[in-house]
Amino acid sequence: MTESDDWRDSVIPKAADEADHVIRSFREAPDGGKEIKVVPANAGIGHLYAEGEILVREEHLDRVLEILEPGAERDASRIRRIIDGVALLTLGEPQPLALDAIDAIDQQLGQGIATPNHVLTVAGGQPTICPATEPQEVYYDIEPFPSMCHDGGGDGVLVYMADTGLLRDAATHSWLHGVRMANPLEDADPKEPLQGDPPQITPYTGHGTFVAGVLRCIAPNTEILVENAFAIAGSELEADLVPRLDAALVLSPDIFHLTIACTSRNDLPLIAFQEWLRKVRQQGGVCIAAAGNSGIDRKVWPAAFPGVISVGALGGDWRGRANFSNFGSWVDVYAPGRDLINAFATGTYKCHVYPYADDPPRKFYGMAKWSGTSFSTPIVTGLIASRMSRTGETARQAAAALLAEARAQAIPGVGPVLLPAGYPLQPR
Repeated sequence: MTESDDWRDSVIPKAADEADHVIRSFREAPDGGKEIKVVPANAGIGHLYAEGEILVREEHLDRVLEILEPGAERDASRIRRIIDGVALLTLGEPQPLALDAIDAIDQQLGQGIATPNHVLTVAGGQPTICPATEPQEVYYDIEPFPSMCHDGGGDGVLVYMADTGLLRDAATHSWLHGVRMANPLEDADPKEPLQGDPPQITPYTGHGTFVAGVLRCIAPNTEILVENAFAIAGSELEADLVPRLDAALVLSPDIFHLTIACTSRNDLPLIAFQEWLRKVRQQGGVCIAAAGNSGIDRKVWPAAFPGVISVGALGGDWRGRANFSNFGSWVDVYAPGRDLINAFATGTYKCHVYPYADDPPRKFYGMAKWSGTSFSTPIVTGLIASRMSRTGETARQAAAALLAEARAQAIPGVGPVLLPAGYPLQPR
């Protein structure tokens, strides 16, 4: 299926605003930019991908080249290995449309041999591709919610967090002391200090800090390494993200925490991610991912992969599913994700999507209220880390025990549920 040039007429305003922001940010990126295309679906975003390139399973690469370029010699400059078993192919001249090329490959080799180079965003999905809400103002000097535990949970546990990086002043919040950037030169959020007086907070700034803050409130002694994996409008291409995750395997983290998501062409798995997850399993690690914020049961990746712990969000009273949370048999557990409060940037923030885009700027004093599966996910990661330090279990053992507990206290019509330690199952 080829994308429509008038896709904006087919989607709701919020999704159109979000997609436009992502498209513009990739186009203006310092590396020369990428052309991002949109495939609409059901009044929302079916998927986003980079035009002019496709991901291909390496064992079929010669056959793919024969299909697309009969008789042509292999041009190594157009082939880049992403991870063992998967390569990125830049399409030759005259350059066919990526989806047309994949359709031709599908017809001869079957689906799943070649896929688009999908765009992943911070807990996105369809119809929206970004966080459930934009950050909301809170009072100066407010405390985090859920509150910080003081039980030393997470001691000796390493979590690798792929998000938007870490604010330079994150450590001014006591519960974020010791949280580190993977690379101080690359993983500051944003990469360049905020400008203006007061500073103008750009979209997605502070997302990684907020997520790390929630995790630390649940398991305060957890060692967290944050990577700015989504510096382009809270987004990244599969072909650029997976090599960074692959490189992080040398750190042998107990838990990979991914607050990213995307829907895919024909709902097929992301093939580069699939190979990376195989290596995570071989190492004995655990991967946790947000289920996404579209309120649908369509599979969202990487959360929908077997073996990945996918986390949905409960609503404000913790008795029902948040209306933005994705759901379905592929979602393993639900945790609080509505109106959480934690560390954020200081300055003014201008909303950029419908229906708040024309509102006056919001003012922040280092804390914010935020909703999304991005924020329910670190509650689950924190509970696993806390149990590991308390029981001596491995990440897999602790995760299995907690998921069994979640299933035992499942809420009818919602699913398995986990809450922060010390909170009743159904608060009043």
